Amino acid sequence: MSEPIRLAKRVAALRGCSRADAERYVEDGWVSVDGVVIDRPQHKVTTEVVTIAADASLAPPEPATLLLHKPPGFDAISGSNPAASLTTAAAHWSEDASGVRPLKRHLANLTPLVPLDREASGLLVLTQDGRVWRRLTEDGDEIEHEYLVEVTGEIAPWGLSRLNHGLSHEGRVLPPCKVSWQNETRLRFAIKAVQGGQLRAMCEQVGLEVVSIRRLRIGRISLGKLPVGQWRYLAAGERF
Repeated sequence: MSEPIRLAKRVAALRGCSRADAERYVEDGWVSVDGVVIDRPQHKVTTEVVTIAADASLAPPEPATLLLHKPPGFDAISGSNPAASLTTAAAHWSEDASGVRPLKRHLANLTPLVPLDREASGLLVLTQDGRVWRRLTEDGDEIEHEYLVEVTGEIAPWGLSRLNHGLSHEGRVLPPCKVSWQNETRLRFAIKAVQGGQLRAMCEQVGLEVVSIRRLRIGRISLGKLPVGQWRYLAAGERF
């Protein structure tokens, strides 16, 4: 039986390249062992079939952006229970149709964007891409978000009209937004520049108590059928 050798050494021999380049091919997900992608250069092989993708390239992989369905109880940006801890390989949605090749490096150095209250659930963005960061921070106040808010209580007279325009939060007069009933207990908010606790405070001002909040959309990107606690990639053609 052949002595086990590092996968990178086998790739270097097959590709006729340096060991350093072979390690990059492996780390960037271009190498399969018996049909399974292995991204660890130190992985030991003997008689297994090692395959290098026909379109393998040493060009740096594109930075990734992940879309997570945050459950309640996790901190979106900072805190003791960060939602970023959910971005593991095991939590990658099996129906992700983005076409992005999953890489181990996509799960490192992610910056969470667009705050979401700890007790709220829904769409959260984590990115390595400076272009996405600039779009959601520098232009963030111009991007509309959609929320589904479950409430209890009796709404005050003209309460729906006041939710659409006529309320204040933390000393700031709120700009107009679009609020409508989805059913007897759920309100849909289409709103820009939301601050922490704002939706709950708006509802309280018209006699309603919030039971739950879920963010459905950020700009043109929707939560869709993404299951709670799972994530998918932002596809190349998708824009906020």
